[in-house]
Amino acid sequence: MSIVLITYRRGNIRCSRTSHHQQTTHSSSSSSFQLSNKSLPFSLNYPKFTEMNRKTHNSAYKFSIIIFTITLLFITANAASPPFLLVISKDDLVDAGDKSSSPPSFIDGGDKSSPSSTAEWDEFDDSDNKSEDELDPGSWRQIFEPDSISIPSKSDNDILYYSGLKKMVKAVSNGDYRLMEEATAEIEASAVKGYPHAQSTLGFLYGTGQLRERNGAKAFLYHQFASQAGNMQSKMALAYTYYRRQMHKEAVKLYAELAEAAVSSFLISKDPVIEPVRIHTGAEENKEALRKSRGEDDEDFQISEYQAQKGSAGAMYKIGIYYYFGLRGVRRDHVKALSWFLKAVEKGEPRSMELLGEIYARGAGVERNYTKALEWLALASKQQHLSAYNGMGYLYVKGFGVEEKNYTKAKEYFEKAADNDEAGGHYNLGVLYLKGIGVEENVNLAMKYFITAANAGQPKAYYQLARMFQYGKGLKQNLPMATALYKLVAERGPWSSLSRWALESYMKGDIGKAFLLYSRLAELGYEIAQSNAAWILDKYGERSMCMGESGFCTDSERHQRAHSLWWQASEQGNEHAALLIGDAYYYGRGTERDYDRAAEAYLHAKSQSNAQAIFNLGYMHEHGQGRPLDLHLAKRYYDQALEIDPAAKLPVTLALMSLYVRKNYANTILVDMIDALPGLFPKVEVSVDKVIMDEGNATILTLFVCLLTVLYLRERQRRHAVAAAGDLAIPQPNNDNDLPVAPI
Repeated sequence: MSIVLITYRRGNIRCSRTSHHQQTTHSSSSSSFQLSNKSLPFSLNYPKFTEMNRKTHNSAYKFSIIIFTITLLFITANAASPPFLLVISKDDLVDAGDKSSSPPSFIDGGDKSSPSSTAEWDEFDDSDNKSEDELDPGSWRQIFEPDSISIPSKSDNDILYYSGLKKMVKAVSNGDYRLMEEATAEIEASAVKGYPHAQSTLGFLYGTGQLRERNGAKAFLYHQFASQAGNMQSKMALAYTYYRRQMHKEAVKLYAELAEAAVSSFLISKDPVIEPVRIHTGAEENKEALRKSRGEDDEDFQISEYQAQKGSAGAMYKIGIYYYFGLRGVRRDHVKALSWFLKAVEKGEPRSMELLGEIYARGAGVERNYTKALEWLALASKQQHLSAYNGMGYLYVKGFGVEEKNYTKAKEYFEKAADNDEAGGHYNLGVLYLKGIGVEENVNLAMKYFITAANAGQPKAYYQLARMFQYGKGLKQNLPMATALYKLVAERGPWSSLSRWALESYMKGDIGKAFLLYSRLAELGYEIAQSNAAWILDKYGERSMCMGESGFCTDSERHQRAHSLWWQASEQGNEHAALLIGDAYYYGRGTERDYDRAAEAYLHAKSQSNAQAIFNLGYMHEHGQGRPLDLHLAKRYYDQALEIDPAAKLPVTLALMSLYVRKNYANTILVDMIDALPGLFPKVEVSVDKVIMDEGNATILTLFVCLLTVLYLRERQRRHAVAAAGDLAIPQPNNDNDLPVAPI
């Protein structure tokens, strides 16, 4: 689960790595990376890819293999990312007694849209009853989950729009260009009539250049029209556009609205953050993640279901969890979850009681009944499931299922939940103190509770901290920070279902449909979708069913689109994307060859401790390509790559041998051969591909070439020694510069 780890300390706001390596995290910081002419105020999603595969054509380790005319050994990438800490200092706090420190929006007569200090709580309000289709109007759910929604009577524009959308999805699935033309014509006809959801889709087509000339201005205009009419996906696209341009004043307003809608779709207390699945590990398909996302086809799910049908209470509870939260690729189904939880309780499974209480409180898959909700939660608490106290606190603070509101009792229940490390309890105590509900208002204490809840992965806590940064309540106003936190929450909204449908399509082998859906999500600012779409283009080529301006994408169009997607992903902290951008500029793939910009991209990846990018920089310093010719600095980079990634021992050893030859045998045929080999490598690679069938053969052949090289150098030294013994004046190589000498 990706979370923002936040700590409350004295010091400056900053991001720092922790030693834990099991979570993929999002973070925000005041630091900025410089990539091209774009300054990146935040870097979310730091996936770590330290080892690449030969077939990606992005490897800088490949440079040393070029030297010896052999391909490299690579190991599966590690997609885990070290978490980051957002440290809030005392200087960032607003003195509660200092009225002058409050922004205008909190002063009487200021912005009426700002949060009020009244004691009214917004939990369990009417928005809780809204379906995902109401929260995400114009959703593509009618195409991908037609049985899960009740379709109201449609207008002519509705019919035309969904007809075009259905044809578009079918066209990319079957590779039918003519059908795609019909689809876009129908969507455009509906958009011209002012139908906002068709305008949103047309903006997507213009933005990506599908059967339309790529035109960012037209895309922005159509999204603007759709956004004003309530289309949430267009609001996401516009917010991301402003975010990339660092127009935080505009971005924060849209992301705040989107985050509020997203929060409305969350469960009461135990809604886990379901992250989109990264379908690749940098070079290879992410088989482990895909295996865990097979839904009802997953072997583990089927075993549990069989056990549940045979009467296992634990298995019943487990299946109910899958359906309630939508875990492991299973589509969320509250009706099925309710059924399995009730069966589990009948078999004596106490853990289901708490979730039954939550289901009845939310009206999820059943008619809302607060009295039953309180009964189930009370039973769960008696069974020592103390997190149930959080739900009971909700009911008392709203006065649902009880005689009257009781803030004192609500606070007691929240404290019991918090004492047992329940994130929802910490969050709710934060709301009590933030708004002064039954307690004296204490913004600093509220912030402390929100930070604790955020550390535990409670997305509503991110939302509250974002509001505090946006309006300067308790924290100094910081729009970039607020924007980043709102974005984090907004990306959990109902429109994120596009990711699930994309993954389902990919796992069924429908690459064209998966690419279309990931492309749509990429436009909305999802880094993982940008990365997935780019990877599909690179790996599957024509099978991606990429549609260009006047037909299927050419190789050049695919390279350019992949380059654009990788670039966007790199802006959001994807170090592998930055690495691929560097390779694209280095080799001139999809863009003009530019060693300077390649080095710039590698430096961006280096800032995230990417061993491969560091190796590449060493190679560029060794050859004076985009970086100053500096053999000492080249060695330093090679050594650093090995320190970061021990798996780089072989390529680093070969690179150091190259430095040894270049230093000690300058202006000889050996150096000329090394410099000439990159031009010969494409031809050699074809021959090598026919020989090297697996990683083991590559290792053996590489070591064999190294052995031949060492034997040659030894023979050369032996001849020099013989000549010296015969009183021939042979000058010895100068090694004053302390360059590496390979062990021979």
